[in-house]
Amino acid sequence: MAVKLLSLRFYGRIPELVSLKAFLSSISCANSIQSNPETYQNQSDSSEFEAKIQFLKNKLHPDSLVSALDSTPDLNSSIKLFKWASLQNRFNHTADTYYRIILKLGMSGNVEEMEGFCNEMVNDKCLGFGESLLALIDSFVKNHRLDEALRVLYVMNLSSFKPSIGLFNKIMSALLDEKKDFKDVLFVYKEMVKSGILPNIDTMNYLLDSLFEAGRVDTALDQYRRLHKKGCNPNSRTFEILISNLVARNRVEESIILLDDMVQFGCEPDSSFYIRVIPIFCRLQNLEVGMRLFKMMGASNISPDSATYAALINCLCEYLHLDDATKLFEEMIDCGLSPEEETFVDIIKGFCKSNKFTEAIMFLEEKNVIDTSPYNTLLEAFCATGNFPMAKSMFDSMFRRNIIDASSWNILIRFFCENAAISKALEFLCRMIVSLFVPDSATYSALIIGNCRMGKFEDALQLFSTVRSKCWVLDSVSYAELVECLCQRENTQEAAKVFRYMSRKGCTLRSTSFDKLIEETCASGKADSAVRLLSVAYYSGTVCFSSTYNSIMRGLFKMGHINDLLVLVSKMMVVGCVFDEETYCLLIQSTSAFNRVADSLSFFNLMLREGFLPGSDTLVCLLRCLAKYSRMHLILPSLDKLSSECEILDSVTYNLLVNGLWGEGYKSEAKQMLDLMLEKGWIPNVSTHALLMGSVLKEEIEIEKSAYENTGTCDEVSSILAEGLVER
Repeated sequence: MAVKLLSLRFYGRIPELVSLKAFLSSISCANSIQSNPETYQNQSDSSEFEAKIQFLKNKLHPDSLVSALDSTPDLNSSIKLFKWASLQNRFNHTADTYYRIILKLGMSGNVEEMEGFCNEMVNDKCLGFGESLLALIDSFVKNHRLDEALRVLYVMNLSSFKPSIGLFNKIMSALLDEKKDFKDVLFVYKEMVKSGILPNIDTMNYLLDSLFEAGRVDTALDQYRRLHKKGCNPNSRTFEILISNLVARNRVEESIILLDDMVQFGCEPDSSFYIRVIPIFCRLQNLEVGMRLFKMMGASNISPDSATYAALINCLCEYLHLDDATKLFEEMIDCGLSPEEETFVDIIKGFCKSNKFTEAIMFLEEKNVIDTSPYNTLLEAFCATGNFPMAKSMFDSMFRRNIIDASSWNILIRFFCENAAISKALEFLCRMIVSLFVPDSATYSALIIGNCRMGKFEDALQLFSTVRSKCWVLDSVSYAELVECLCQRENTQEAAKVFRYMSRKGCTLRSTSFDKLIEETCASGKADSAVRLLSVAYYSGTVCFSSTYNSIMRGLFKMGHINDLLVLVSKMMVVGCVFDEETYCLLIQSTSAFNRVADSLSFFNLMLREGFLPGSDTLVCLLRCLAKYSRMHLILPSLDKLSSECEILDSVTYNLLVNGLWGEGYKSEAKQMLDLMLEKGWIPNVSTHALLMGSVLKEEIEIEKSAYENTGTCDEVSSILAEGLVER
C-alpha cells in the first residue's frame, strides 16, 4: 500500500502551492517517524503497547484498531499501532481509522505528518474520505486549530471531493474571529475559486471584513463595487461592514454615500446594522445621520436597545437638544429599558451647559434618581459657576439621602482649594474622614493645588510625599501647578523629582509647565540636567516646544558645551520639533562663537530657506566669524535678501561686509556694499574709508577738507567722508 508523505516546508500559515509527487511506502513512513525520536517525546509503557499488539493480532479489523487508538493517549504509540496495522496482510485502513490518527496528529500540532496521512487517505480512495476530511476540518475549527484546518482544506481541494460553499464560509468566519492574517482568509477564498465554487454574499462579507482589518480600504471598496460581477447583491451585513469601517477611518462622507446606496439597492437593514452603526455616528457627533437611521429603524418596526438609546441621548445633549433628549429618555423607559447611570449624567450635563440648573434638579427628583454620579455632575457645575450656596445645599441634600461618595467630598474640597480657601478645605476634609470616607489621590491633588496657590510649597511637597508613598498619581492640573510653584521659588531640584516620579507613572506634564521647569533648570546653570529631563519627557509623552529646546541651547552655550548643543539639535530633528527664529539665531551665534564656520553658515542658509531672518546681533556674530577665517564671500548669495531688510543690515554689519569682502579680494562687491550703505544714509567708519579710498591723492583730500570746513554742518555724508581721508 502506497503512502503519500509530504516533506514540504511551510512558511507562515498557508502552504505553498507546489506539485506533490513524493510517494513512499508505509514502511518508509514508519521508519522516518521512528528515526526522529525528538518528534515525539512521550514514550509509552512497552508492556501496555505489546498487550494492544497481541489483542490486535487476534482480532484485527478497523473497529478494533479505532478502539485501540482511542484508548491510547500517547501519540507515538498511536502512530506505531497505526503503522503496524498497515503492514499486516489483508488489512486496509478505512476513512475512520485515518480520521483517528489524523485528528491526533493535528491536535498535537504535528501538521507535516498530519498532512501526509491526509494525502494517503485520499490516495487510497478510502470510502467516505471526503466526509472524514469535512469532519476533521470541523473538529479543528471547533478546537481553534485553524492552521491544521487549512492544511486539510488544501488536501481536500486537490482530491475529487468538492465541499459546499458553507465549509469555506465557516473557515473564513473562524479566521476572522481568531484575528488571523489576511493571507489566510485570501487563501481560503482562492481555494474556493479553484474548486469552481462561486462565492455568495456571506463569502464576500468575510472577505470585505478581512480587507478592512488588513487596512486595505480601497481594495475593499473595489470589491464592493464588483459584487454584481460575482453574482452577489449586498445585504445589511455588507453595509454594516463598509459603513462602520469607513467611519472608523474618518471617511465619513463616503460612508454617508453608502447609506444612500443601501436605500437605492432596496436593502432592508437588520437590527445588528442599526445597533452597530447608529452609535458610531453619534460618537462622531453626526446627529443628523444618527437620527435619520433611528427613524428608519422605527419605520422598520425594529426596537432599539439601551446602547442605541444612550448614544442618541448623549449626542442630543451635546447639541443641547434637551427636549428631544428627554423625550427619547421617556421612550426608552416606556420600552422597559433601564438607563445606565451615564445616560443620567449626559442629560444633567446638557442642563448644566444650558444653565438650566432648576430643570436639572427637577429631572433628578422626578425620576427618583439614587445614583451618585448625576448629582456629582450637578455639584461640579455649581462649583464651576461659583454658586457655592447651591453647591452646599445640594451636598447637604445628598448627605441626608445617603447618596454621597468620596468624589462628592472631593468636589467641594477642590472648590475651596482652587479658591485659596485652604482652611475651609481642611474643615471639609475632617468631616470627610469622620464620615468614614477615605481621602484618595483626588483629595491630595486638590490639597496640593490649595497649598500651591497659598504659596505653601513645603506643605505641598509633604502632601506629594504621601502621594508617592501610596504609589498614587496627581491629576494633570495639580501636577502642573506643583511643578510651576516649585520653579517660581527656584526649587527646581524638587520640581524635577516630581516630574521624574510622575513620568515613571506614565503621566504627561503640561507643555508650558515643562517649559518653565527647563527654563529655570538652565537658569540655575544645570543645562546638562535639563538634557536628561528632556529624555524623560520624550518617554513619558510630554510634548516639548521649540522654546524648551532654546532654553537648553542657551544653557549649553553658556557652559561651552557646543558638541552637546549640536547633539540636541539632532534630537530635535528626530522628534520632529520645528525650529523657530530664535532656534536658528541661537545656533548661528553659538557655532560662530566657537568658530565653526561651516556649521554657522549652514544654519544661516537653512534659516533663510525657512523664511526667517536673523537679528542684527546674530548677523554680526556670523560676519565676524566669517571675516576671521576670510570666508566673508560665502555670504554673497544671500546679500540681496538681507539688503532689502533695513532693520537687519545696519552701519556695523555694512562696515564688516565692506572690510571683509575687500580684504578677500572681492573689491567690486565691497564697493557695491558701500554704495548701498550710502544710499541708506549710514556712515562708513574710518577704517572702511581708509581701506577703500587709500589711493585718493592728498590734494583731493585737502579739497574735501576745505569743503568740509566751509560748510557749517557736520552731519552731511560728504563732510563725514572727509574725516576718513587721511594718509595711512
